[in-house]
Parts: sequence; C-alpha cells; structure tokens
Amino acid sequence: MKKFVVLATAVITFGTVCSGQVSVSQLLTENETSPLGLTTAQPRFSWQIQSPQRNTLQSAYEIKVSSERNIVWSSGKVTTDSSVHIAYKGRPLLTNGKYQWQVKVWDQAGKSSAWSAPASFQMGLMSPADWKARWIESGITEAPSRPSQLFRKSFSTARKIKSATAYITSHGMYEAYLNGKRMGDAWLTPGWTSYNKRLQYQSYDVTHLLQQGANTVGAMLGNGWYRSVLGWQNNGNIYGKTLGLLMQINIEYTDGSKEVVATDGSWKSETGAITYSEIYNGETIDARKEKLNWNTNNYDDNSWTAVQVKDYPLTNIVTTVNEPVKKQESFKALKIITTPAGEKVIDFGQNLVGWVEMKVTGRAGDSIVLSHAEVLDKKGNFYTENLRAAKAQNKYILKGGSAETFHPYFTWQGFRYVKVEGYPGELKPENFTAYALYSDMKPTGIFNTSDALINQLQHNIQWGQKGNFLDVPTDCPQRDERLGWTGDAQAFSRTASFNMNVNNFFAKWLRDVEADQLDGLVPHVIPNVLGKDGNSAGWADVATIVPWDMYVAYGDKRILATQYNSMKAFVESVRRTTKDDLWNTTWHFGDWLFYRPFDDNDGSSAVTDKHLIAQCFYAHSTQLLINAAKVLGNNADAASYTDLLQRIKAAFNREYVTATGRLVSGTQTAYVLALQFDMLPENSRKQAAGRLAENIKRYHNHLTTGFLGTPYLCHVLTRFGYNDLAYTLLMQDTYPSWLYPVKMGATTIWERWDGIKTDSSFQTPTMNSFNHYAYGAIGDWMYRKMVGLDTYEDGVGYKHIQVKPYIGGPFAYASASLQTYYGTLSNAWKKDSVQINMQVKIPANTKASIYIPGTDVDKITENGAPLSSSKAIKVKGQEEGYIVVETGSGHYNFVIKL
Repeated sequence: MKKFVVLATAVITFGTVCSGQVSVSQLLTENETSPLGLTTAQPRFSWQIQSPQRNTLQSAYEIKVSSERNIVWSSGKVTTDSSVHIAYKGRPLLTNGKYQWQVKVWDQAGKSSAWSAPASFQMGLMSPADWKARWIESGITEAPSRPSQLFRKSFSTARKIKSATAYITSHGMYEAYLNGKRMGDAWLTPGWTSYNKRLQYQSYDVTHLLQQGANTVGAMLGNGWYRSVLGWQNNGNIYGKTLGLLMQINIEYTDGSKEVVATDGSWKSETGAITYSEIYNGETIDARKEKLNWNTNNYDDNSWTAVQVKDYPLTNIVTTVNEPVKKQESFKALKIITTPAGEKVIDFGQNLVGWVEMKVTGRAGDSIVLSHAEVLDKKGNFYTENLRAAKAQNKYILKGGSAETFHPYFTWQGFRYVKVEGYPGELKPENFTAYALYSDMKPTGIFNTSDALINQLQHNIQWGQKGNFLDVPTDCPQRDERLGWTGDAQAFSRTASFNMNVNNFFAKWLRDVEADQLDGLVPHVIPNVLGKDGNSAGWADVATIVPWDMYVAYGDKRILATQYNSMKAFVESVRRTTKDDLWNTTWHFGDWLFYRPFDDNDGSSAVTDKHLIAQCFYAHSTQLLINAAKVLGNNADAASYTDLLQRIKAAFNREYVTATGRLVSGTQTAYVLALQFDMLPENSRKQAAGRLAENIKRYHNHLTTGFLGTPYLCHVLTRFGYNDLAYTLLMQDTYPSWLYPVKMGATTIWERWDGIKTDSSFQTPTMNSFNHYAYGAIGDWMYRKMVGLDTYEDGVGYKHIQVKPYIGGPFAYASASLQTYYGTLSNAWKKDSVQINMQVKIPANTKASIYIPGTDVDKITENGAPLSSSKAIKVKGQEEGYIVVETGSGHYNFVIKL
C-alpha cells in the first residue's frame, strides 16, 4: 500500500509548485475521510481552504483522481467558488477499485495553492453480480433460547498479498474475525434498515489481518433487530426466523492475480458462549460453553456441522453510507450504593446508552446478573417500572479459574445505575466500566455560557442525541420500544445538525422512510415495525422536514434530489384525504405530551385542536416541497404546489380563525405553529404574537407546549419582538421548563416535563423515559438566535453565513462554534455595564452578514480601530438595533460601547 500511495502521488503532483499562502486540507469523499465500499457512480468531493488573509475566496479548482498508475479524471481548471459536494465526472469507477484524489485551488487574486495531500476512497460491490458469496445458515437444530451462532472456514493463500477487502452482511447482527482478530471497530452491524428492501453490507480493509499461508475466517451472529421482539405484543421475527451470513473477501496478490474467499457450502457452524441474546431483554453468556480459539487456525472443527446454502435474492443489498455504531466514551463507577432494599447498585454518574464491561474472578458456574436503570425511586431504590416488558439484564456464568471479562455483543441498555447480583467477593468500582455506544458521527458544535444550568442543559441535549442516534434516531434507548419515531426526529433534526455531523446519518435513514412509505403515507416509526398506521401530522412530515433541514445545514442538494419523490408522495397522500383543502379526516397524535394544567379555572386550556395542528403542518410540508422543487429546477411542481399552498392557508383561516383574528384553540402551540408557518395574513400576525405572549404570562411565564410546539416556541417569540420573554422561558427552572429536569439532576433530556415530580415521585411510571431528545430542540434557538450562528438559504450549508446574536437574559457571555464543511464558524459575545465584545470567526471561501448590536457606528471598533476604517469590512447600514456589516473569512473582534 505504501508503494501505491507514493506512485499515485507522483503521478498527480509532478511539476506542481506552491505559489501562495492558500492551502487545502480536510478532504472528504461523500462526507467521509477515506471511505470504503462506495457504490455511487459520482462520488462527491469536499475540501477546506486555509489562509491567514481575510476575505479569502476560491476562484477556481482543479481535481485529479487516479487509480494505481493512471489518472481516471482530471477536471482541468474549473472557474467556480464551489468547494463542497463536487461530483466526480471521470471514467466509470470499478467494483472494488481503489482511488486517490487531490485538489489545488486558486484564490480571488489568482494565486494557486500547492496540490493537497492525497485522499483515498474505495469502491464497493456495485451490483448483485459482484457478489460471489452465497447466503449460508446454520445446519444445527436451533435451541428454544435461540443462542448466537458461530460460522468458520479455513483457507490458504499461496502468494504474496497486496490487499484484501471483506464485504459482509447478515440476517441478524454479526461480528466477524480473521485469524482470531476482530474485523473493524463497528458494533451492532449491519445496522438497522427496512431489511426486506434495504439490507446494508459493510466493507473492511483486512490486508493487515490476512497472512500468506493458512488463514481462518469466522463470524458470530445474534438475533439483533432482524428477529428480536420489537414494539409490543411479543412482535418478533419481523424480518425472518433464521439467522444467516453473507461474506466475501476480495484478495489481490502482488503478481496481479485475484481470488475471492466467500461463504458457501464449505463453511461449518456451531453455537458458543452466548446462549441468549435479545435487544430488550439482554444477553446471557455462559463462559463454560466458549469454543476457545474457534476463529483461528489452531482449532479442530471436525465436530461442527456443515452449513446450509440458501438462494436468497441479492437485489435488496446496499452499501453502508452512514457512520457505524462504535464504542465511544467510557465511564468509571462513581460509587457503589446499598439501597434501602438492600441491593448493590453502581452509579456511573451519567445516563448513557451502551453496556458495562465487568471483570470478575470466581468459580465455574457462578452466575452474575447486571440489571440496568436510569434513575432511583423516591426512597432510593432501583427503579425499572419504566422499562415495561424490557428486562434489560445481562447474565454471565463463569468458567472459573483466572480473571474473566464480560460484556454483551448484540444488545445494549440505557442506564445510569446498574444493580449487581451474584458477584463473588467484594464489589470494587475498578472492576466495572460503562461504555457509550452510538453512531460515529463527528462532533461539530460547541456551546457555552456564563450560566451553569444552561451549560448542563446543553450537555443533556448532546447526550440525548448520542444515546438515541444509534444507527436510527430512536425515541428512547431503554424500554421495550427503541424505535425510529418520526415525530421526534423531525422536531430535533436541525438541533442535531449543530451538535454532530448527521448528514450521512439522516441520508441513510431517509432512504428507509421512502422504502417504508405506503402509497405515500409515512408510518409512525422507521423502519416500520408497527404496521400500517401512519400520516400523523408532525410525525409523517419528517418526509419533508428532515430532507430540507439537511439541505440547509449541509448544502446537500443530492438529499433533496434523492428524497424528492418521497416528499411529493407524502404531500399527495395528505391531499387525497382532505376535503375542501382541510386535513381533518384522519387521526393524529397532536401536540404530544404537552403540559396539562392542574387548575384550568380561567379557561386557558393547553389542549390544541389536532386538526388545526395538522393544517399547519400540511402547509409547512407543501412549502418545503415548493422550496425543493425550486432548488431542483422543477418549475411546474413549484407553481402547482404554490397554488395548493394558497388554498391550504385560506382553508385554515376559514376554519380555525375567528372574525376578530383569534384562533379556535387559544393555546401556545396553536399560535406558535400558525406564526412559524405563516398561516395568518401578514397584518394579523402581530396581534397573534401578542396573544401568544399573553398566554405565556397567564401561565406565570411557563411554557405549555408539547413535542410539536416546543421546537418553534422561542423562535417565534424572538421573531416577533418578544426576545426577553424567550429568555424568560429559557431560564425558567420550575415545572414545566427546560431547566426543571436539570435542577432535578437530569443528565439527559426527559420525555416528560415532569418525569420526576417535585416530591420525587414519578409521572406515569410505566411511560416515563429519562433519555428522550425531543424537548432538546430548544438547542436550535440557543445556537441560531442566542449566539446567532445561521446560514442563509441563498448560500446553504454556511456558504453565506448570518451572525446575528439576540443578546439577553442574565448572561455575561455566550459562545458557540460550528465545524462546517468550509471550516470553523464561531461567535462569542461578552457583555458588561460599559460594552459588548463580539469575537467572530468566519471560514475561508464563505461570506457573512454580521449583525453587531448597536445603532451608532462610531461606538464600534474592530480589532482596536474604528469600524468605519476597516477595508476588510463593508458597513451596510442599520437594521432593528443592529449595525449590519458584510465580510468574508477571518477573525473579527468587535467592541461596542454602551
């Protein structure tokens, strides 16, 4: 491989000379660094530009892509400022082909960079015909406990190995090995999709694991999402009853010859130490049944059973485009508690999703049970009632003798506390470590303020996302659910895009949204394991909201193009059920888990008409479809749906607005949605915003919104001049509020505003998740309004940046930074009695409109000099209490005298 890199680099960089201070780095292919297994015919390239100069813009680029010794595409010099999602336009890329690419750029002065360091990517299996492997299943009669299954094959390589790539998928979850070493560092593979329509395979570079001569390949399979119980009513075997493996290793030798080692009838099967494994209930490992060294050459498999070969179609197999689940942060046991009930419980200090690794020494047959819980009850006892039917227990049976280490393989738990039963000897904190598992999305956002409670709220938002972005965006990670609820995902998607790069995460999941649509109707959960119900307003609208959010956040036009048919099919599925343009004929969840006041004597109920909500979301989805049509150049659809949107809004005003401008539901959510989605005539919006503010004050400055109203509440208040009230709601720390759970000790976002009541009792004990990210959508307001980092829709993906902080509340400072595809964007403001300081960083190859609080240019300096004297900054004028300036990349230090 080293020889290949040098040769490829030499081919591309020959004759180039650095002629400027501009440089290029952070090369991405399909939003990833050196990805394997690509199958898109035109992979997209992105890069970042570094320059010490302000206002650096790219004026042109040149890309070269090479195979081992041949250039397969040279773009030539392309005059453009585009540096994100540039599509490959060269010769067809080959199955299993390995490629490198480099880029050089020219700045606005015509100075060129050097060629970048090379980046690599590898193609996968491009079509079903590229699969030489066949599906295999165990030949063993399966026990009622459905233990995990082992598969193995020994083979020999006679020549010197140049490279080797393994391609693997399974019915059930798998873990694969080559010569006793684990392939890759992903967990819970092949991930969760609508398996019958889209089953992912993973690609692994196994060159370093393969050896000349004898080799052994093996795989261990567990039930996973494929046949575990999912949802309710013992709903198991949703995708199939039998575990299966499909694997091939493509080997290339130094003499140019190739070989494929694949699953076929020569493999053998057996069971091992994992005697039981289910997602909700947990895993049982009996170490006495371990097949020591079963996945190595030094193992006698004569007693193993021959596998069965199956001719299942390969047309549903697709490559993996999202980041796999990986083992992330680790947590040591903070303390060991003896509860009032006399149970031994470990506190890890953080509600997390993953599992506990335990070290233990004991006798053969000793049985240890680890049970998992999120919180302790009012008396301090272990609380699992909210898990419902999920046992969430891992059981380990020792083989005895020396020290043993246990952790599960094909399950996970959501927990902060772990109850330990049967542990031989003294419980010691050092023998227990908790590991977080979540999709390996790159962290992108940092948010910090002068208020410790708000900082903890941000911590809780991030950890709610980590715990629930486990291959699909789940609602909760602990009870008998853990499903991809669409309402939660759409409410949180924009917040999610700040904290982590979720571009590929959602691109993958949205393909399953479309795969599981039923004549356009969107099920409540994706992948759909609950049946035919769907099209609940604010849940089904995920089909339009998330694609648009990803386009705006990342500038990913391909997501819109890919999902456009799905977006349109959903809107049409709603239109078919309407009468007189009103979506009022179907069932809806409504404003889920809104605040229900105990005393409603003043008549101000928080119950919002579900069909009013539906009409708002119908309009919103239609607007987003219009937006997408315009971006994609579909002018006919844009015109047609613009006409529909006018009729939807007219119907709303006829049905839900009185002659005096009041809504038939006078709730916060009703006014928030009507204002957020521009349902009301422009001349009546100010009055409606005033009524929203009155409602909030009537509830003693508390919110009453649920899953659908909460994401937009503070945005609407700020937009219509009630920013101080938005800050009041943010800082409210009594129920219902964002900070009430924080003050009650939460380390993640709760499902309910009062999951734990002020007297420490539980609200609805059997439906009470303490890791449920939907209400964390306030983060979007904190990042985009409080600190002010946003992108314009004429320059999505932060190509055209807006920095417009709405400074308020009791804060002395607030800051946020975001890793965009162009580089780091940040703003930090600090306020005291005499001045405001704003430090802004704008990445290269972008432009920014910066709103500086103040009305007098003469009271503003930048980097110690009068603002008006800066040649790098253009003062545009004054707007609503701000001095508006335009600039490009660079660091800017504004001081505003008060």
